[in-house]
Amino acid sequence: MVKINVDRFLYIILIVYNFIHSIICLIQQYIERLVNNWNKKYNVKIVHRSENFLVIDKPYDMYINSNNPDRKNTVQLELRKMLPDLVNPKLCHEFYFVHRLDYPTSGIMCIALNKKAARAASFAFENQKVQKFYLALVHGHIREPHVIINKPIGDDIREKNGNHKMCTNDSVFCEKPRNSYTVLMVLEHGFWKNKPATKILLAPGTGRRHQLRVHCHYIGHTVIGDYTYSDGKDIQPHRTYLHSLR
Repeated sequence: MVKINVDRFLYIILIVYNFIHSIICLIQQYIERLVNNWNKKYNVKIVHRSENFLVIDKPYDMYINSNNPDRKNTVQLELRKMLPDLVNPKLCHEFYFVHRLDYPTSGIMCIALNKKAARAASFAFENQKVQKFYLALVHGHIREPHVIINKPIGDDIREKNGNHKMCTNDSVFCEKPRNSYTVLMVLEHGFWKNKPATKILLAPGTGRRHQLRVHCHYIGHTVIGDYTYSDGKDIQPHRTYLHSLR
């Protein structure tokens, strides 16, 4: 029978474990360094990548795609430079954009990497199986802790050849309004440039164009920096304070 020195055996196991743990930590640090260097090189940041989906952090004031060849500030062109192996020339805009963010909105956005994933994601969005959350800073102090905004939104007929501005159905200029639903939760009261401001969490129940910006404007608390829905009054700050959180 072979006798085993238990203490020595455990000591060796501990050394091996610490060695493997150190190697894993070094690999993780190396990967993080590569990702950080990658993200510094491009405006669009990669948050997660799997076999079926790519999750990115979109900067503010960037289009998703465009039919205008002179418009270079798009997520599509950034991804083409970053990940040329994922470009699908059969698609009109080269990638499966299963949902969108407004031009001034920053934050998390999901892109499918194949047709099957795109179909599944589109089905989930269309059938409200996906819950998204946004952070915003709005003008004024919202007194209620929660606000449910159930107000149809349609096209503003005055903007047909402009920036596709939307409006609520109580406007005489509203065309083809559709049911729109948003839940708002107050996070914090404060001040922006010495004027009352409220930090809020927004959960859209539907996905209409400009929905969150229109609903905030409708309740009298326009998103700070939203030039379009402040009727051109918000020329400062440098961006619209609306961010896709998850």
